[in-house]
This record gives sequence, C-alpha cells and structure tokens, in this order.
Amino acid sequence: MAEHPHATLVRRGFEAFSRGDMDTLRGLMAKDATHHVPGTHPLSGDFKGQDAIIDMYRRLGEETSGTMRLEVLGICVDGRGHAVGMCRVTAERQGKHLDDTGCIVFRIVGDRITDLDECVEDMDKSDEFWS
Repeated sequence: MAEHPHATLVRRGFEAFSRGDMDTLRGLMAKDATHHVPGTHPLSGDFKGQDAIIDMYRRLGEETSGTMRLEVLGICVDGRGHAVGMCRVTAERQGKHLDDTGCIVFRIVGDRITDLDECVEDMDKSDEFWS
C-alpha cells in the first residue's frame, strides 16, 4: 500500500526542515500559510506567510546552534486535508537540553500546506527551554 499523498507531503517537509532546506519548505507551503507555535516564550505565536515562517525556522536553528533534531515517530492522515506529524524533538540551548514529544497538525489544500498547528507534550518544559 502506497503512502497517502498528504503523508508524503508532510514527510518531505520534516526531511527538508532537518536538512535546513528552506527552498523546499517554501515550495511545500502556500504563500499565506500560518504556523502557530504554542507557549509564552519568545518564539511562540502565529507566524503568517512563508517569509515569517521561514524566518522563525531560521531563528530555531540559530537559537540552538544547529542542534535541533526532529525524529518523525509517525504521520496520520484523514484523507480530507488534515495530517498529523508526531516527532521527538531534541535540542541544546544556553546550557539547557530539550527532549520532548510533539506534533504538528497540518491543513493541506491541493498540494500545499496552508496551516501548521504545533502541539507539545510538556508546555512548561518547552517554555523553560525557549525562554
């Protein structure tokens, strides 16, 4: 059984993020896509448009000196434009270590990601790491 096209799209996104391939990420997202990051830390909030999202990804890399890693644990789809990518996130920052599980709920229209809603397993841990 072949992987659903939405799962393939999400997997390509995770792989591009892991490689730091921002051009590929741009190609997977609608120009007006929004990435919602939970929490109360400086990198939380709503990032609207490709430029804002890509800039936030760049900042994640800078803040962690390139140590941020995503291990995809699974991708679930509903066949109606939603996909959920679950992953383990590890990173180092300012002497702190992050090891948490999270997911992103993707909204897909046609062959482009239009919305990314990020969720974390431990909100307090995430806020502490990024603050």
